[in-house]
Amino acid sequence: MHQFTIEPLFGTDHLSIAGYNIAFTNSALWMAITAVVLWVFMLGGMKRQLVPGRWQMAVESMTGFIDSMLAANIGPAGRKYVPYIFSIFMFILFANLLGLLPLGLFGIHPFTFTSHFTVTGVLAIMSFSIVLIVGFWRHGLHFFSLFVPHGTPIWLMWLIPVIELISFLVRPFSLGLRLFVAMMAGHVLLEVLSSFVIDSANAGAAYGVLIGGPSFILMIAICALEVLVAGIQAYVFALLTSLYLNDAENLH
Repeated sequence: MHQFTIEPLFGTDHLSIAGYNIAFTNSALWMAITAVVLWVFMLGGMKRQLVPGRWQMAVESMTGFIDSMLAANIGPAGRKYVPYIFSIFMFILFANLLGLLPLGLFGIHPFTFTSHFTVTGVLAIMSFSIVLIVGFWRHGLHFFSLFVPHGTPIWLMWLIPVIELISFLVRPFSLGLRLFVAMMAGHVLLEVLSSFVIDSANAGAAYGVLIGGPSFILMIAICALEVLVAGIQAYVFALLTSLYLNDAENLH
């Protein structure tokens, strides 16, 4: 599990403010790298050429994709959330993909910070906070009507709102947990398969062929699957956030 260990960098082990450790870690480093990659991606696509190049086309395609998703889930009011949903989607996507790069061949070990619940949980809480702010800003105390579905029988008014409230409060936990589990499980599986390849090769040629060979082929397949999962998890996070925003906007 060494690949998930958060380690201080650049001699910041004992750096603290008011007794709280503020060491600059490998997790923080890869968050910064992801933010820079996202900034470069957007900067290269803002040329506004009449005939867009591939880079500009890629950026416009992604923004158009997010805009269409919000329009379908929220309606015209969803356009104002495009910057946030686009940023959270691309940030998670780049974080997942950067963590899969085979940089270990060059002595650099990428760190997938989305495999830590502390990170995905903060992203989920941030999205959930926006939902609460929007809901109370637009509807005031009427926002609580979200917990009383239309057509609820009078004799169930004591139970349904409680269930709806619990379901609502679980949202940030499930949103962060889903991303964290998916990314951590994939990396653990790759680590296990790679240990099979290395240990079987060290045990002898026969073991290397019988165990290492199939394990290596399976690793390639899992790597392809992980690339797909990286995109799917970013999409699911953005999609669920847009659905929660729809509840805050339209009280469905």
